[in-house]
Amino acid sequence: MIELRNITKAYQTPFGPNVVLDDISVTLPTGESIGILGNNGAGKSTLLRVIGGAEMPDLGTIRTDGQVSWPIGFGGGFSGSLTGEDNCRFVARIYGQDVDRVTDETRAFADIGRYFYMPIRTYSSGMRARLAFGLSMAIDFSVYLVDEVTAVGDANFKKKCKDAFADRSERSSIVMVSHSPDTIKQYCTRCAVLFRGKLTLFDTVEQAYEKYEAYQAGEAA
Repeated sequence: MIELRNITKAYQTPFGPNVVLDDISVTLPTGESIGILGNNGAGKSTLLRVIGGAEMPDLGTIRTDGQVSWPIGFGGGFSGSLTGEDNCRFVARIYGQDVDRVTDETRAFADIGRYFYMPIRTYSSGMRARLAFGLSMAIDFSVYLVDEVTAVGDANFKKKCKDAFADRSERSSIVMVSHSPDTIKQYCTRCAVLFRGKLTLFDTVEQAYEKYEAYQAGEAA
């Protein structure tokens, strides 16, 4: 269970505050995978970072009854002065995991060669994402937070990511944000729609898609 209560998040712009999450109160059940549909710029990635604790809301609280991942592929929590290996060891200790196992599995999954033993600040954005994805897969979370835009690398690496998701979804829940209903249908059993800062949860992906299309039509009108 992920319970959001009165979650509000805004960013200052030259034109005033841009409220991307507007007093959201909703409970996302665990034991099933939840999709979140929304247009580009709707605040989906912000919502995921807030749920995962990578970014704090301006107002509101979040309660969970399990261990929730950071957004898959998000490397913002890495220390740039430490090597990839050192970052993996540090994170494994925080989550009470077997340090050597997590480090070895991340190194094999990320497949970034000798850069694994070099400071994070020398990485490209793609290498950081590969390391973050591999580290996420090496730790057993109750809920995995997934942003579709974090898919990086060549076709072989993307297939490896897809296979890893399929494996995790058999024993863990997923909260996935996307603007693609087809992606949501592939992984999720229920779906919510994020529109103008408000999040509405539906019983089925089909119901959410109908509402999403209605919002799209209204925006175009």
